[in-house]
Amino acid sequence: MYLEIITPVKKVFEGDVTLVQLPGSKGSFTLLKNHAPIISTLDKGTIRVVDTLGKEHFFNVSGGVVENLENKIIVLVESA
Repeated sequence: MYLEIITPVKKVFEGDVTLVQLPGSKGSFTLLKNHAPIISTLDKGTIRVVDTLGKEHFFNVSGGVVENLENKIIVLVESA
């Protein structure tokens, strides 16, 4: 899967990942390879990313939106 995390100021993360955990407005959820298409709002919380080398990355966010379509995930957040 390919992930981009973008703020109004800069692109915070860009690369191939195996797992993304997100603080959805109706509860936390995880995106894995071949997940169904989804658009969701995000609440304040932490995004956990596992890259293809198994390294974990954490991003504290103050809300935003996520779109997943055909293994491309775009996360737009207010701040990270």
